[in-house]
Amino acid sequence: MNPLLTTGLDAHRGHTALSVNLNKVALLRNQRALGIPSVTRAATLALQAGAHGITVHPRPDQRHIRSHDVFDLAALMQDWPQAEVNIEGNPLHNLMDVIREVKRRGLPLHQCTFVPDAMDQATSDHGWQFPQDAAVLAPLIAEAQSLGVRVSLFMDPLPLAMRAVRELGAERVELYTESYASAHGRPEHAAVLAGFTATAHAALNEGLQLNAGHDLNRDNLSDFLRAVPGVQEVSIGHALIADALELGLAETVRDYLRCIHRAQGPT
Repeated sequence: MNPLLTTGLDAHRGHTALSVNLNKVALLRNQRALGIPSVTRAATLALQAGAHGITVHPRPDQRHIRSHDVFDLAALMQDWPQAEVNIEGNPLHNLMDVIREVKRRGLPLHQCTFVPDAMDQATSDHGWQFPQDAAVLAPLIAEAQSLGVRVSLFMDPLPLAMRAVRELGAERVELYTESYASAHGRPEHAAVLAGFTATAHAALNEGLQLNAGHDLNRDNLSDFLRAVPGVQEVSIGHALIADALELGLAETVRDYLRCIHRAQGPT
């Protein structure tokens, strides 16, 4: 185990946690019946390089992460007690069954991120909407929390929605950052980023903790973290795995950690 690892809840660490999303590793493996690349091996390399957690999104069609991957990774994470496991997905589809089974097996699961994606959706592209989604989410949030799992809701950068999240009882929001990534380096960059900053302040004022993810990369991550206060965790998959084809997985993880440290300075 890497002795420098700390959980996303460790306020003394002072830096945003990096959770590595392994979906694309599983997607490549699924193209052949050879078992390579290994999802658990990729997780091990990421954790050894300093990642603070692992994220997976097991979709109903199992196009990338499959049920056995979730259980294999959760079992692996028993050897990394200072790192976190985050499972994301739509709680109206298969996510709750996965959460229940992980907990039934006595395996670690620290956080679930509820994402309102459709079964045939290529990738997540919007957050929950309130008040229309509140009634269906409330009992699912309560169930996950009763199992000892922290709940984060995938949300668009809408400051006025943060009170509704708090009223539902979720502990965190994950800000959907695709609009920021698309605007980065363009004339609209400042205005878009200001919307994320305002949403972060609104969330923090409601007592929520903040995560962020989607299309964050080595070019735009530091700028985001400099401007948006209180981000506890970023989960990054597609860009990180793409970078790993050039740099190697371990060095890529270290470079993303450097991006985080450049944004937030010494502890």
